[in-house]
Amino acid sequence: MTQTYTAQDLKSSVEVKWCAGCGDHAVLNALQKAMPQCGIPIENIVVVSGIGCSSRLPYYMNTYGMHTIHGRASAIASGVKSANPQLSVWQITGDGDCLAIGGNHFIHAVRRNIDINIILFNNEIYGLTKGQYSPTTKRGQVTKTSPMGTIETPFNPGELTIGCRGTFFARAIDNNIQLCTDVMIQAQNHKGTSVVEVLQNCVIFNNGAHEYYTNRNEKEDRQVILEHGKAMVFGKEKNKGIVLKGMELQVVTIGKDGITEADILIHDAHNQNPTIHNMLVSMKGPDFPIALGVIRDVTEPTYDDALIEQIETARNTSHIHCMDELFSSGEIWEIK
Repeated sequence: MTQTYTAQDLKSSVEVKWCAGCGDHAVLNALQKAMPQCGIPIENIVVVSGIGCSSRLPYYMNTYGMHTIHGRASAIASGVKSANPQLSVWQITGDGDCLAIGGNHFIHAVRRNIDINIILFNNEIYGLTKGQYSPTTKRGQVTKTSPMGTIETPFNPGELTIGCRGTFFARAIDNNIQLCTDVMIQAQNHKGTSVVEVLQNCVIFNNGAHEYYTNRNEKEDRQVILEHGKAMVFGKEKNKGIVLKGMELQVVTIGKDGITEADILIHDAHNQNPTIHNMLVSMKGPDFPIALGVIRDVTEPTYDDALIEQIETARNTSHIHCMDELFSSGEIWEIK
């Protein structure tokens, strides 16, 4: 009989030490809600993190966990999964930890399609080290390390993931716990590397970074929540939609200029061609709503399966089956 769990079972006895109002609390809540719904025994779950505020999360999970070193969570999570493919491995990381010092490990984990789940907390700042700009900080933003405004172009995690031939990318916002929970469940169900970007608010060093999209009065007009097989309709009145005109996406109003719901683009998360997915992850205000939900979810061979297959082939075809046979193989000689 399969043991069932609740979110409470996933909560450790360690006191949560994030700032009051930090978006990390909501993401933790969502993860604890998602894991029992995935049907995986607690003893088969491993949560791996790097360094940063978000990377404290393994302490707060009643699972196996590893709080590792700065930028190296992808490498360690990859090793855990390769050593024991039966485990459900979750990598917890921030925009600095993942995309700066950890960028090389991240892109190759995605490229290899290792079956791990990466939760990328994006608050567009270095919070733990007190407010330096990060790889996702908006151009022109004044921070402690850019007193005249940063002159760098920020990464878009979705574009980066798809550019690395990623097979799964989703985006959510910390204050929408239900959406966070839903995309985390879909990430676990995906075979291969799943990347979930959570737009997370740092109340101390970058408060309101995502306010344009989270504003209570405007969010319905500034967010489009995508579901595979459904029309890209959004807005307070559900009268706005996304259409494809030539090689560009456009926002239209249903009922205006002859536009009907039949004209609205249907979301196909399973399309192997990443062109539309790239357009969707790149949408931003004020011209477009931000795309949330599962944007890309395609099937490709995984590193784990290929590795296991190679090992089995080597075992079945090798003429060496023990250490004695290994020591006696090849060119050998006796010393007298």
